Order: sequence, then structure tokens, then C-alpha cells
Amino acid sequence: MSTYKAPLSDMRFVLYDVLGAEQEFARLGHADASRDVLDAVLDEAARFTETVLAPLNETGDRVGCSFDKDTGAVTTPPGFRQAYAQFVEGGWTGLVSPVEFGGQGLPYSAGVPLKEMIDAANLAWGNFPLLSHGATDALLHHGEDWQREVFLKPLIDGRWTGTMCLTEPHCGTDLGLLKTKAVPNEDGSYAISGTKIFITAGEHDMTDNIVHLVLAKLPDAPAGSKGISLFVVPKFKVARDGSIGERNAVRCGSIEHKMGIHGSATCVLNFDGAQGYLIGQANKGLMAMFTMMNTARLGVGVQGLGLSDRAWQNALRYSRERLQSRSLSGPKFPDRPADPIIVQPDVRRMLLTCKALIEGGRALSYHAGLQVDIAERAPTEEERQHADALVGFLTPIVKACLTEWGVECTYHALQCFGGHGYITEHGMEQLARDARITTLYEGTTGIQALDLLGRKIMQLQGVGLKIFLGMVTQFCDACSGGTLPGGESAAEFIGPLREKVAQWQQLTLQVGQRAAANPEEIGAASYDYLMYSGYVALAYWWARSAAAAQASNHPEAFKQAKLETARFYFARILPRTLTHAAAMGSPADTLTALDEAAFDA
Repeated sequence: MSTYKAPLSDMRFVLYDVLGAEQEFARLGHADASRDVLDAVLDEAARFTETVLAPLNETGDRVGCSFDKDTGAVTTPPGFRQAYAQFVEGGWTGLVSPVEFGGQGLPYSAGVPLKEMIDAANLAWGNFPLLSHGATDALLHHGEDWQREVFLKPLIDGRWTGTMCLTEPHCGTDLGLLKTKAVPNEDGSYAISGTKIFITAGEHDMTDNIVHLVLAKLPDAPAGSKGISLFVVPKFKVARDGSIGERNAVRCGSIEHKMGIHGSATCVLNFDGAQGYLIGQANKGLMAMFTMMNTARLGVGVQGLGLSDRAWQNALRYSRERLQSRSLSGPKFPDRPADPIIVQPDVRRMLLTCKALIEGGRALSYHAGLQVDIAERAPTEEERQHADALVGFLTPIVKACLTEWGVECTYHALQCFGGHGYITEHGMEQLARDARITTLYEGTTGIQALDLLGRKIMQLQGVGLKIFLGMVTQFCDACSGGTLPGGESAAEFIGPLREKVAQWQQLTLQVGQRAAANPEEIGAASYDYLMYSGYVALAYWWARSAAAAQASNHPEAFKQAKLETARFYFARILPRTLTHAAAMGSPADTLTALDEAAFDA
């Protein structure tokens, strides 16, 4: 069975030394988010995830959720309910939620390390409270006063959980095709009818009620995505005064049998005239739903990060313990019958790849989370708009790249175990199976790529990209000018970073010019553009991490590890951008020229 230890030292390094989160929180008016408070949160989160959640990970995979077809009830794996009760008792459900609705009011980004720990410890369990925060956001920004009063408090205190109901059997990404209907009732509510699939935590035994946020169409709705509305549909009816009524007409029809995350209930939900209430404006449901989806996409990216870290920790331990053959340059441990496999260059390649992607990804994702706080609370409108544009640009990169790297890292970790990684004893094959879903839900990698290139770059004219490249250039100038503490340690990375900034701008321009003549060029280039963006973004964060480490009070071994890992990243991983740049340079007809009928010729 795999084990987990929260990487508190690196989490604190990213928060305090790289991002200056304590000072940022104070500037944003989060007076209670002092370092003492944040450290206490990190320590207690580590204790809970290591001792309560992590031991349940294997049980959740082996036993899974069970479904009663007669009642539609879903039973979670042994220990899951009790762990959730402890989670609620500890106040974790409201950590970053508004004080006026019962939350603790800490910054959104203060909750990102907690989420990483939860996902590393037990991804399947973490899916049950995952979407409650998104439901809270949607209701907070788009709900009526009575809806916020009635639904937010039990969501925030953990008595209820939330879901997001988009996908239907015949439509996934193309929501304009959805068929779920909402018919007005005389009392101002709506009767919701239709079937939704792949609903995470759509039914379970952890809470008394479940709040479904459902996309549906009114009878007179325009065709396509412009005719979608958003409704709140509780499992048990809820009146406007908050009183709980009878069971609503929504029932779980089945749960999916999946490749991984067996402990997470992925449900088919049937709505048969269920009572719901409109959230926001009629036919403007996608705008409200995207409020929920954006934080969910960032959260899924952190899932990839957490799984990567747990897999890497176990692979590192095993590589230090496993004795196999000798170093090519001679025995490193002559008193043992063989050397540990960590002396082998290829094992080090896999371990360093994981370390570089994890620690760089941690800085990338924590920074994106910080932009959520800045967009919400910065003192000027200009800064709030900049942060909003930046987090919009970073969201598809965080979601897609961290999950793709999660698949890569769990693969590398399994490889370190050799044949022992393929059997269940060490728990590595579970991590590899669990990681696969993260690239799929909340939008596949291809969907994130289209969002980045098609919307954030082309439609929005690359506002977020310009802001990010401005950050990189400013950092390079500060290092070159000798005004950045520790900047001399990053000097060797400044030239390559400047080259990538120039190339990124040029590639963006070239794709845009080709797309003006042929729109298919966007789809043809989007994946490579996304991955290129992720690798360059990580190069920036590794250069910043190297500088921050040297300027910090961390031990010399920590500083040296950061510097050497940065060097590894620039030498061994950043060159992947060359392949992606070359692929982007090829025309779309390399993908479209072959006739569909000839694929199997």
C-alpha cells in the first residue's frame, strides 16, 4: 500500500518565499491570514490527510461505492462517512467561504494546499466535497438573496454537498444540444425533467441533502447554448423559508463502473419533474455555471499535482531501498550485495522529471489561486481586471498540464517499481488509474487547449498572455539588473527565458495569421500551443524558485536541490517545447487532408 506525507516544507516555500502570500493577504485585507494562522492550517491539514484520509485510499479502491437499484441509494466505502464527519467537525468545509454565511473567510489560495493534500491522500474521497465550493461560488455571485440565505449556510458548514449537472447521454461539451427541460410552476419554482450522466457525488450517504446545480432549457428558450438556464435542485425539497420538505423527484439511476476512483460515486441522475429554482437570469445559465466550472478546473489541476506527489514520494522511497545491480561507474555501496536503483541515471531521470514537474506545478497552481484572491479583493479596478484576465489565461494551462503531467508522473513512478508497480501490493497501479480521469473531467485536454488558443488568445486578443509575458520580462530585467534578491542564482536561466518569450509571441502571431485564412488552424495547433505554454510557464517558475531559494533562510541542501532541479528542468524538459513549436508550424492540412473514409484504408 502506498503512503503519503504532506510536503509542508515545499508548500511553505512556495507560499512564503516565492509568492509572498503573507504580505499579499495583508494587502488584500485578509488580516486574519497571518503566517501563524496559515502554518496552523497547514499542520492540521497534514495531520488529517495523512492519518485519516490516506489510510482509506486503498479501501476505497478495493471496495468502491455500492448502488441499490431498488431505492436508488448509494453507499460509500467503509470509513468514508466517518472521515467526512471529522472533516466537517474540523471546520474544513468553510475554510475559504464568506464569514457572513458561516465560513472562516480565509483567502481562496490558502485552501489550495489543503486541496492538494486531500487529493494526494485520497482522490476519490476528495470528490465528494469537491464541487460544494463551486456551487457556493455560483450561488454567491448569481443567486437571489433568499437562495444565498437558504442554500449557502448548509453547504458551507458541510451539512449538504453540491454537484454540477451538465452532461447528458447525447451531449458532453456541446451543451447547446442538451434536452433537459424546465417548466414554470405557479409558485415560481420550475419542474425539471431530464437525465444527466457522469455526475460526481450525485448520490451518497454522507450528508442529509445534496444540492444539484442543473443546466436546463425553458419552453421558450432560444436554440443552442444561448437558451440554457441554471437551476438549483435539491435532493430533498427546500422552501424559500429554508424548511425541508419531501424527497424531490430526482433519483440516481445507476453508478458508473470505472477505470479508477472507485470510491467516488459517478452517477446517472434522472429528474422527473423535480422542483428547482432559477439561478440568475433566464437563458444566461452558462455564465453562472462557468463561475462554478472555473474554480473546479483549477481544482482538478491540483488533483493531478497531488497524485503526482504521492506517486513520486513512494517511488523515491522504493528507489532508495531497492537493491539491484551496480552503478556503471563502480559500486556506490560496496558493503551491500547491490546498489540501490537510485544510482542508475535512468531512474534518476524519472525521479527528477517528477520532482521538476511537481514542484514547478505547485508554484504555477498556487500562483493561479492567488490571482483568484487578487481579482476579488485588489484595491483598484485595474488590478482586479488584470488578475481576472490572468487567472482566465492560466486556468486551462493549470487544468490540462498538471493533469497530463499527473499521468506522466504516476507512469514514471510505476516504472521505478518495475513489475512490482504493476501489482496491487504497492498501490502504484491505483494511482496511475486514478490519475487518468483528471485529464478528462471538467473538460478534456483538447477542450482546454481550444479554450486557451481559441478563446483566451484569439477571441480575447491574448490579454492574459500579455500580462504573463510582462511578468516574465520584468523578472528577467530584475535579475539582469541585479535588483532581485537571489537573482544571481537565476542568471543562467534568463537568456533561455527571453528566447522563449520571443518565440511564444512569434508562434502566437503565426497561428493567428494562418487562422485568419483557415479557422481549422486553431484546432490543429491548440494542443501543442497549450503544452508549449505550460512548459514555458514552468520554466519561469523554476527560475523564480531558484532565485527565491537562494534568498531564503532554508538549509543549503534545500537551496542546492532547487538550483539543480531548475538546471535539470531547463536542460531536459524545456526542450520539449522544440517539438511543440515544430508541430505548430505545420499546416492544418497535415491533419485534415486524409479523408475520413480512408482512415482504415
